[in-house]
Amino acid sequence: MARVPGLKPDDFPIEADKDKLRTHKGEPVASAESEKIADQIAERLNEHAHQEEQDRWSA
Repeated sequence: MARVPGLKPDDFPIEADKDKLRTHKGEPVASAESEKIADQIAERLNEHAHQEEQDRWSA
């Protein structure tokens, strides 16, 4: 079974393109059931990545 690589810091921000999630470079990441869900997932992923970056700087 092939290992699926996770998201890397340089993949952000994640963008919702209809029901697809893509890196800011346009590389596909995932798909969702609807545009609304894709937007919510992208927003949460970006918020989480931003918080992790802030935590690294404050540590």
